[in-house]
Amino acid sequence: MSTTLTSPFAFALDAALEADRPAEARGASRSDVRMLVSDKATGAIGHHRFDALPALVRPGDLLVVNNSGTMPASVPTRQGWRVHFSSTRPDGSWLVELRDRDKPYLGEVLGRIVDLPGGVELYLERRFGKRLWVTRPKFASVPEYLAKYGKPIRYSYVDRDWPISAYQTAFATVPGSAEMPSAARPFTPEIVTRLVSAGVGVAPITLHTGVASLESDEDPYPEWFEVGDFTARAVNAAKAAGGRVIAVGTTAVRALESAAAEGGEVAAASGHTDRIVSTADPVKVVDGLLTGFHEPRSTHLSMLEAICDTDLLRASYTAAIEERYLWHEFGDVHLIA
Repeated sequence: MSTTLTSPFAFALDAALEADRPAEARGASRSDVRMLVSDKATGAIGHHRFDALPALVRPGDLLVVNNSGTMPASVPTRQGWRVHFSSTRPDGSWLVELRDRDKPYLGEVLGRIVDLPGGVELYLERRFGKRLWVTRPKFASVPEYLAKYGKPIRYSYVDRDWPISAYQTAFATVPGSAEMPSAARPFTPEIVTRLVSAGVGVAPITLHTGVASLESDEDPYPEWFEVGDFTARAVNAAKAAGGRVIAVGTTAVRALESAAAEGGEVAAASGHTDRIVSTADPVKVVDGLLTGFHEPRSTHLSMLEAICDTDLLRASYTAAIEERYLWHEFGDVHLIA
């Protein structure tokens, strides 16, 4: 397939650019992935390995990372589908997705009953959007059930099943994500140490990611987040001292901007957020972003346009395609700062 970029939101992606396995399985380390750097001040585009990150940020900058851990959220059913447990809702119910081979199952379900391993029946109460369902699992702990019966969610471009450890980042301490907050995957303890030694701060948020919006033009669903007092104070202090707040992943952007007041000050906050960052509702606190490369027409590209000039974003994606950067959770990364 040819690969052409027509706008920041619509381009054809060559299947050869879809990372089909972790960097470790390609004979490299996590931090050996490539990193395209888009300089917001100059418009310059650079090409580096990820382990150059400590030299590319400044003393006084603050990296905000997502400490959510990935659950093995995909469970088989007797009907032949898989159920992807996506996210909790404020009333304690769950959003789940049915997958039929490589696509969402959009048909009706007889009796709205799905048979899961362990003799469990899952009743689908009603649809949520075009491809999710609301359900109230009968088992006491969804994470414990998934740990026993689930596998990591895997899409068709990944060559085989990989262990859950391949889907955890160095910061993962709070289990709850259906899919890996993958922008942080290249970080290693050694790189974090180098960042701190260079005067760069690192502070956590939690945002439990739901299933990815791989289908075109879908907005993100509500997700649970928490910005603690330590991180709120660290963000405000960095901004006051002239440092940049660089979110590691679109999840960190969503959490921070959900906790930001109109003037840009961040306060401790938690709950479910439906905030969608875009040029129509731009960032108030985030100055930069470390992220992966996003799918054509993804709403994540709209978020990037709220952080990065459209012309620079277009040029960056053109360069990424020409230089054969890799997409998806096991791929390369993009620093906008």
